[in-house]
Amino acid sequence: MPAVGDSAPDFNATDCQGAPLRLSSLRGRRVVLFFFPKAFTIGCTIENRAFRDNHQLLKELGAELVGVSVDTQRTQCEFAQKEAIHFALLGDEDRAISRAYDALWPVLNVDRRITFIIDPHGRIEHVIRHEMRVYRHLDDVLRYLRANPLPGPSA
Repeated sequence: MPAVGDSAPDFNATDCQGAPLRLSSLRGRRVVLFFFPKAFTIGCTIENRAFRDNHQLLKELGAELVGVSVDTQRTQCEFAQKEAIHFALLGDEDRAISRAYDALWPVLNVDRRITFIIDPHGRIEHVIRHEMRVYRHLDDVLRYLRANPLPGPSA
């Protein structure tokens, strides 16, 4: 699993608005990349709603938000539409992104609940793991971003 200080593995995907997304294209910005097991499940719905409801705050704190699960792109987009999610949600049916981040449960072959905060230079800055406490991801992301603000233009 990529650790703090490692380069974040790059990937190419398409989000639910049909826009191509390459992680390296987000350089210069902090990225919150979170993995979750399956769309439409109770815990994952709660987690995604929490991120959705705080998306603007995360943007104000300087972070781009990207969610990934092993669902098909179609399922992921249906989930995004049903839950009114407007940040990038990526279906990783072939598990390429999940493997690159070592986010898969070995036997279950679905993503663990893990969040990577990636700095503007593309390095892993912080890693958060909470399998059952779905709200802790958002809480810990907000706590980290507030405690570690990026330098502003005048810095």
